[in-house]
Amino acid sequence: MFPNPQGALPLPASPSIEQYKKLAKELVKACQSGDRDVAAWCDRWMASLLAGSSRRHIDRAAQEVEEFAKRTLHREGRRCVLADSQFVLARSHGFRNWPDFAAHLAALAQSGTAAADFEAAAEAIIRGDEAKLQELLRKNPGLIRARSTREHNATLLHYVSANGVEGYRQKSPPNAARITEILLDAGADIEAEADVYGGGCTALGLVATSTPPKEAGVQIPVMDVLLEHGAQIEHPDLAGKGADAVYACLANGCPEAAEYLADHGGRMGLIGAAGIGRLDVVQQLADAADGSRREMALRYAAGYGRREIVQFLLDRGVNVDGHHNDGQTALFYAILGDHVDVVRLLLKHGARSDIMTQNGPVFGAALWRAGHGGNTDKQLEIVEALVAAGGTPPARYPPVNEKIDALLARHGWPADPTRHWPGEEPRR
Repeated sequence: MFPNPQGALPLPASPSIEQYKKLAKELVKACQSGDRDVAAWCDRWMASLLAGSSRRHIDRAAQEVEEFAKRTLHREGRRCVLADSQFVLARSHGFRNWPDFAAHLAALAQSGTAAADFEAAAEAIIRGDEAKLQELLRKNPGLIRARSTREHNATLLHYVSANGVEGYRQKSPPNAARITEILLDAGADIEAEADVYGGGCTALGLVATSTPPKEAGVQIPVMDVLLEHGAQIEHPDLAGKGADAVYACLANGCPEAAEYLADHGGRMGLIGAAGIGRLDVVQQLADAADGSRREMALRYAAGYGRREIVQFLLDRGVNVDGHHNDGQTALFYAILGDHVDVVRLLLKHGARSDIMTQNGPVFGAALWRAGHGGNTDKQLEIVEALVAAGGTPPARYPPVNEKIDALLARHGWPADPTRHWPGEEPRR
């Protein structure tokens, strides 16, 4: 829920404490006038702060700030108080409270302060500006062990992970591995922990579970540098929430990083082994695990296309339709992974496509996936397999694509052109 460290809003180009004192007073006035004026204030602030962003991004940010402002300003026993308004502004920018935020703004107003240098170094990291980063570290050697004044309390090294820190800085330049070397050579604490995802997160754990470095092709190179400098794979909570490294990677859609860490000595439990395809480990651990963990192992094996492991677990009597009270079964996972062979195997063992998830029946996941980044041809095969197994699509589903719409129409289930997927604009 907003605000969180990753959802922190960017500061304007030249922020001042006077500017934010004025904003806080305006929010109090809007609160005193009613919720409609609070919404209008949020719209104006986001339109100014996020100028140049898409209308959808601005509207989403305005809605998040509005909901947070109303929760804060309408607290029981107090209403439309200036201190609460200031708190809304501070937390929206990723700071724990107004005094911390005000101190940060005061420091930014002066060149050469620790906070100003830290911000400049963080920007150099995400831009891949080696020269600027080295210049800042030479000028201020203590910067390498400094902490952000934002609530995540991250060091500069954490910024190479593009994870946990403020979302607008979650970027991975092509030379991210070289940037990591510069920071470590300057004396960065490789096991420093950031206060995100429950605390305890190290740079290794964060980069191993991060999408930007994965998509930029620098995830493994950065991990290489960190391990060469002695990063601990089994650092407690390295990726947050008490998960071991291999499982954490899989839970965050990073199977290559999971396999990499397992190959470098990372501990594997049943679920992690199932997700990376280690049948030998699954065979050793399956019988001792409880039913819940075996069902989760089945889901992860299905989601990552580990057919041999899916077969092994089904042969061991694992419930094919097991889920964690959310309807997200192994079949659901296999559909989202575009794994046709696994879908067919699960259906052969009686998997149901009518089990309800938060967004509709499992069958609907195939239709959504086909139009949202899935492999169109594979999803067509999956839909054909679901229909052959007796499945039916959701009632009044939105158009998907020409092939799938034609297939379902032949069976008497035409798409409804007036419908649209949740979170999307209606088709015109």
